[in-house]
Order: sequence, then C-alpha cells, then structure tokens
Amino acid sequence: MSTISIIGSGSMAAAIAGRAAKAGHTVEVVSRDPAKARALADKLAAGAITGTYGAAPAGDIVILAVPYSAAAAVVADFGKTLNGKVIIDVANPFAPDLSGLVTPPGSSGAEEIAKGLPAGAHVVKAFNTIFGHVLAKGGRLDAFMAADDAQAKASVSTFLESIGLRPLDVGDLHMAQTLEALGLMMIGLAKNGAGTWNFAMNADIG
Repeated sequence: MSTISIIGSGSMAAAIAGRAAKAGHTVEVVSRDPAKARALADKLAAGAITGTYGAAPAGDIVILAVPYSAAAAVVADFGKTLNGKVIIDVANPFAPDLSGLVTPPGSSGAEEIAKGLPAGAHVVKAFNTIFGHVLAKGGRLDAFMAADDAQAKASVSTFLESIGLRPLDVGDLHMAQTLEALGLMMIGLAKNGAGTWNFAMNADIG
C-alpha cells in the first residue's frame, strides 16, 4: 500500500483516514493544530504519522479535507510543496445557511481550488457526495469523481477501490459543478424528503 496524506482533522478527515488505515495505507495527518493531528493519528493506531503543516506532504495523494472556506488559504500555505501531487478535494462550497453554492457562475469549488495550485498538481473531486458518518460506518459505497488528468484519476480510482468504495467516473473537472450540486441536493433530501442523514447515493449499474 502507499502513503496517503490528509490535510484536516475533522469528521470527514477522520472517516477517510480510518478507512485508509484499515486498508493498510500509511496515513499522514496534517493540521494547523498539531495536537489535533496527533490525536487523530493516535486514534488510527495503525502506523499513522503526522506531518508538518505547510511542509511537503509525504503522500503522492493528498486529501484536502477542510471546509471550502479554508481551502484557498490552505493551498496557499502549502504552495509549491503540492507540485506533482494528486489533490483530492472533498469540500462542498455551500452557503452558511445551506441555501446554495458560493462558487462563481460556471465554476466549482474544485476548479477554484485548482487555480491556486502549482501547474504540476492535479485536482480530483471525490467524496463530496458521501456523508462522513456514513463513510465511517464502512461498507461498499459509490464514490463519484471528476478530474481532467487521466493518470490522477486512475490513481484515485485505485485508492478508492482499496478502501472498499466503487469509483464512478463522471467526467472532466468541470463536472465537479454537478457533483457539488448533488451534495447540496443530498442535504435537501436529508432535511426534507428522506427524514434521515443515514443514506448514500447508489448508481445501480451492476
């Protein structure tokens, strides 16, 4: 298995880290707050390590598991250290009142994040359509992803498979706009039609 770096220490970071560690990956946890990074790494108890915030991540795949409102600043803090890395953006750029998306018309959170990355870094949108607590429960879930770079997409697909998910390619990175809208729809469904947050989207394609 490989080393997977996770920037963030919240519930989504913990859910992805837990599945990655269980699958045998070495998980590097990085956070602005070293104590939070250490606490999550200790909780994983599977050879997990912590990294220095702003320094080059150890993994070739770097999971950006921070709120969208913080993503641009985090990318700026890491700067050129992300060159050559595959960046998985998991955030949904929701308005604080969950009334809509805060991205510019015709763009997505993933595309906006990509603008701040070195030319050699490649963004893959993934995980944003899976609730963190559902992901943490385990089980085989569908993971939709979008990216422009075929090699980056292949790497992420292999990673998703390794942690028990079914990767489903929805197209180039501009399709992140649709995935983020789907994330918003899922919240609306949880609050209104479904009456529960304990569900996941499944593409019944055999």
